[in-house]
Amino acid sequence: MEIVVGRIGRAHGIRGEVSIDLMTDEPERRFAPGSSVVVRPRSGAARAMGIRGTRPHQGRLLVTFDGIPDRTAAEALRGAQVVVEVDESERPDDPEEFYDHQLVGLRVVSGGSERGTVKEVLHLPAQDMLAVTRADGVEVLVPFVAALVTDVDLDGGVVHVAEIQGLLDPELSDDAGPA
Repeated sequence: MEIVVGRIGRAHGIRGEVSIDLMTDEPERRFAPGSSVVVRPRSGAARAMGIRGTRPHQGRLLVTFDGIPDRTAAEALRGAQVVVEVDESERPDDPEEFYDHQLVGLRVVSGGSERGTVKEVLHLPAQDMLAVTRADGVEVLVPFVAALVTDVDLDGGVVHVAEIQGLLDPELSDDAGPA
């Protein structure tokens, strides 16, 4: 199973370093020097690349890949996704973290009733969101925060969502707008 752990940003300097927009809570593991990742450019073929070095710089991670000797080669990678292969059964070290593929397909329960299934996990700038497809086919977004997603039971195949008016039924919310 492949997971996206970052997106390549701008080239940095003249020696082939690139900035990485991280999509992992484990950058020290996923971008460890000597490890290998798959780089998927916007166009063209994906390719395995070794990580020669990493360093923090102004709140970002800079990475040097094997075979990328200069700024021109680094800039050609801009926008590419960085993915790694993980075992289907692997779980992040932190019990409060999950891979997207582990959440997709889980049943959503609120107030003791099954309300739908997780269709997708969206990684938005402000926070992650669960795209939930209700039994009636309507898709709603639930912010993936502890106050609203109260429990994730991977073994039981269930995501428990707080029972808050309008969260899973926005059309019933008091502020849904004029009728």
